[in-house]
Amino acid sequence: MKQAIKKRKQRISKKWERFSRQFKEDSREHIQENLIDRLASARKVRLLILEWCLLIIVVISLALTQAFWYRQSYSVQAFVDGGTYIEGTLGKVSSLNPLFASTSSEKALAKLMFATVSTIDYSGHVGLGLASSIVPNEAGDVWTVALKEGLKWSDGEPITIDDVIYTFNLAKDPVASTSYASTFAGVDVAKQENTAVFTLSSPYADFDSTLNFPVLPVHILGEVASSEVIEHNFSSNPVTSGAFVFNAAQSASTSGDKIIYLAANNNYYQERPMLDSFAIHTYADTASIIEALSTGEITATAELAATDDVSAFSDIIYKKQTTVSSGVFAFLNTASPLLSDLGLRQAIQRGVDLETVRSVLSGEEALNYPILRSEIELNSYPEIPAYDPAAAQDAVKAAGAEGASLRLATINTGYFPDIAHEFQEQLEKLGFKVELSIYDPGQEFLVNTLRPRNYDILIYGIELGADPDLFPYYHSSQASTSGLNFSNYRNSLVDQWILGARESMDQKIRVSRYENFLKKWVEDVPAIGIYQASLIYYFNKNVRTFSEDNRLVYATDRFGDVEYWAVDKTTKNRTP
Repeated sequence: MKQAIKKRKQRISKKWERFSRQFKEDSREHIQENLIDRLASARKVRLLILEWCLLIIVVISLALTQAFWYRQSYSVQAFVDGGTYIEGTLGKVSSLNPLFASTSSEKALAKLMFATVSTIDYSGHVGLGLASSIVPNEAGDVWTVALKEGLKWSDGEPITIDDVIYTFNLAKDPVASTSYASTFAGVDVAKQENTAVFTLSSPYADFDSTLNFPVLPVHILGEVASSEVIEHNFSSNPVTSGAFVFNAAQSASTSGDKIIYLAANNNYYQERPMLDSFAIHTYADTASIIEALSTGEITATAELAATDDVSAFSDIIYKKQTTVSSGVFAFLNTASPLLSDLGLRQAIQRGVDLETVRSVLSGEEALNYPILRSEIELNSYPEIPAYDPAAAQDAVKAAGAEGASLRLATINTGYFPDIAHEFQEQLEKLGFKVELSIYDPGQEFLVNTLRPRNYDILIYGIELGADPDLFPYYHSSQASTSGLNFSNYRNSLVDQWILGARESMDQKIRVSRYENFLKKWVEDVPAIGIYQASLIYYFNKNVRTFSEDNRLVYATDRFGDVEYWAVDKTTKNRTP
C-alpha cells in the first residue's frame, strides 16, 4: 500500500515538472512575440499609449477621490478620553486647602479638586452640588440640607453630613481665619438625623447661594486644631471630592512658578472626567502667560484682559468671551467733604458722557444698575438721567465747586486705567481739578486706599452673584473699613428695602423692594454703572473647553462642566 502511494506521488511530481517547463516556454515565447518583438513598432503608436496611460491615471485618481469623499461622509472627528489639559493662572500657590484660597491659581485648584454643597448650574442660578436637597422653612431662617447617596472622597471614604458640619464650623471659626468667615457670621448648624440644619439670625431668601462652599474631610482633619489646619499636610497633599485629585507639584522656574499636576478622580460624584490629567501652571505676570500660550507651553488661560497684547498668538489659539456676574462702577464717596453734596453727585451723573467712557471697551456689555436681569427680572427700571453737560456745569458752579479738587482712584488692571482717564477728562470739563491715582492691585492698595476710603471717586469692580444681594455694597452697616460699601452710602429707608428683599420668601415682595431701591439708587447716585465684566478665555483650537451655552457667575464657574473637557481626538464612523 505504501509502495503504491509512493509511486503515485512520483508520477504527479513528474507531471508537474513537465507542466512547469511547458508554461515557462510558452510564457517566454508569448512575451517575445507580443512585447519584445513589437517594441520597435511602439513609436508608431506612442501617442495612443500615452493617452491610455493618462486615462488610467485619471480613472485611478477619480476612484481614490470618490473613496476619500465617501469615507468623509460616514466618518467624523470625535473627542475621546485621555490627555492632559494645562491652564496658565496668575498668583502663587501657598496652600491647596480650598478654605484659604486667595490667588487666582488657588481658586482654580479649589474648584477642580473640591465639590461644594450647592453650586452654580449651567443657567447661572444656584443648583445642587453634593446636596440632594436644600429646603428652607416658611420664614426662610432655617435651612435643611441633605446629601446625595453614595458620595465618596478620593481615598474611598464616604462623604457624610458630618463633613459638611465640620467644614462649616471651621470656615466660620475666627481662629482659622478662612476666606468664608464673614459669610457665615450669625449662622449656626446642627445635625438632625442625616441632615444639616442651618439656623440664621434673620431670614435670608438666598441663603442657598452661600452654601456654595467646598467640603473638607472630617476623617482627615477632625482632630486638628483650627489654628493648625492650614499647616497640616492636607494643605499640600489633599484628599479631594471634585473632578480631579492631587498628583504632584514641581517648580517651573526660579521665580516661584509651579506646575500642579492633577489626575482624574474615579470617585467623582458626577462622572469620571474625559481628561486623564489637568495641570495648573502658575505665573507671576500676564506677559509670561502670553509667551507660554504662543509657544504651546500651556493649553489655555483665563487671566488675560482685552487690553493685553496678544499679537504673539498663532492661528491655533481661539478666543472665547462670556459675561460673568460682576460689574464695574464708579463709586462716589458720599462721606467725602465734596461729594456729600447730593447736587454735586447728580451733576457728575449728568455731566459724564458714559457713551464716551464706554468707547474704550471691546465686547463688554453696558451696565446701568447694580442688579442684573439674569439675577431677577423686575417689572420696571428707573430712567437714568440723560447726558446734559451744560446743566451739570451750571450745578457745579452753583455749588461753588468749580476748581475744587477731586481724588479719582483705580487699579492698574484691564480697562480700569483707560476708564479712569476718560472720567478724569469728563470731570475736568465740568470744572473740577482731578487728581488721578492708579494703584497696583495688592495689599498696599487694600490697606492704604480701599479700606480707609481714601478717594472721592473709585473705579472698581464688584461681584454681583447668582442672586441679587445689595447688603454688602449699600447697607449702612457695611460703610466701614471692613465692609464693601465703597460709597460710604447710608440711608435708613434703603436699609429697610435691602433687608426686606433679603428676608422675604415672596418673590413679588422682593421685586417691589428692589424696584424701590433702584429708584433711590439712581436718585442718590452712590455709584454710576459702567459695564458688566466678562471672562476672556484663550485656548488651543484643537481642544474642547466649557460650553458657551453656560452662563457664568464667577470666573471659576468655567470648570462647571470640566468632566466633558477633552484634548485627544480620533476618527469614528457615523452611525446610520
